[in-house]
Amino acid sequence: MSAKEKEKRNYQRLAIATGAFILIVKFFTYWLTGSNAILSDALESIINVLASSFALYSVVLAARPQDENHPYGHGKIEFVSVGLEGTLILLAGLATIGKAFYNFFHPQEVQAIDLGILLTAFSGLLNFGLAQLLLRKGKELGSLSMVGDGRHLMTDVFSSIGLIAGLTVLYFTGQLWLDNLIAIAFGCYIIYAGFRLLRDFISGIMDEADEQLISRVISILNANRRQNWMDIHNLRIIKYGDGLHVDCHATIPWYFTLEQAHQEVTLIGQLVDKNLPNEVEFFIHADPCEPPLSCAVCMKDDCQVRQQPFRKKVEWKLHNVLPNKKHNIHTS
Repeated sequence: MSAKEKEKRNYQRLAIATGAFILIVKFFTYWLTGSNAILSDALESIINVLASSFALYSVVLAARPQDENHPYGHGKIEFVSVGLEGTLILLAGLATIGKAFYNFFHPQEVQAIDLGILLTAFSGLLNFGLAQLLLRKGKELGSLSMVGDGRHLMTDVFSSIGLIAGLTVLYFTGQLWLDNLIAIAFGCYIIYAGFRLLRDFISGIMDEADEQLISRVISILNANRRQNWMDIHNLRIIKYGDGLHVDCHATIPWYFTLEQAHQEVTLIGQLVDKNLPNEVEFFIHADPCEPPLSCAVCMKDDCQVRQQPFRKKVEWKLHNVLPNKKHNIHTS
């Protein structure tokens, strides 16, 4: 096991242990107060622990190497982790709203609100620290599961802030119906957070283009561009956990030998792999240039077979790197 994978697992174990402790604190707070709003917060903590547990499983599975049945590795399991987390959050939100509506007709006494506020604040601070740690380390280590877990915990932090505000109003007014109203509001917010995670799950499973990531790769290529690379086109990036699978076509001089062409596409792959924190697998198709159209945008100053002079440098951008089309003078 690599040091990177061991670090991922340790942080997820920390998330599970911390989440379990926060869960106990929140249910103890509900037992003291009888508040539906606090119950909604506690229910979401059950989801936090379950989600962190599955995130640990996905981190372990995603680390497995490629095999015959999984030629691209096992990284897609991290999207499943995000999808499961989103589904569980939705269920928690619906349960919260249902319980609150029930208590509109069957009121439940709320007590020890001041202690409930203090314990909720304590839980919120713990969640905030854990969420920031997972978000930061998840991005550093390239773990979608850790980032998804951190984002989920941040919704819990915002819920705690709102819950404290609502309980404070309840404490000073004594209006029990406010407790149910607060719970419904948090239930709606929890459902919204669940939908956001499901959106990430669907986009990952459907291999939706990550324009921010593609733009970063294009910037790397632009900054280190070689004269032998007339253009990069038909660029596609697929995420597999913390790994990336990149397909593209590179237009190079038509007269290069097979060995020279291989050297150029190897340099492209090494360049991107060096400048991204992810593990990158490149499949690059070498296209020959097409004189005289290619000549107008070719910056190679030692070409002996040029059919027309260089006229314009084409800056590589999303709109001309994604299509499966070689660049020419009309490409802007």
